[in-house]
Amino acid sequence: MSEDDYCLIDATRPPVAEGPPYAECVLCREPTEYPESYKGITLCPVCEWQEAQRTACSG
Repeated sequence: MSEDDYCLIDATRPPVAEGPPYAECVLCREPTEYPESYKGITLCPVCEWQEAQRTACSG
């Protein structure tokens, strides 16, 4: 089984950038692992982890 088999939410992730320039995190303005050309909400690894913890405990 893969990680996707456990998740019931369709949370598609942006493509990972192969190098700079990186998109800014929409919460803390730190660089993310996503390309600057990606349109949409991007979070840095720290904010992404905190958001996952917040939503996991809200149920």
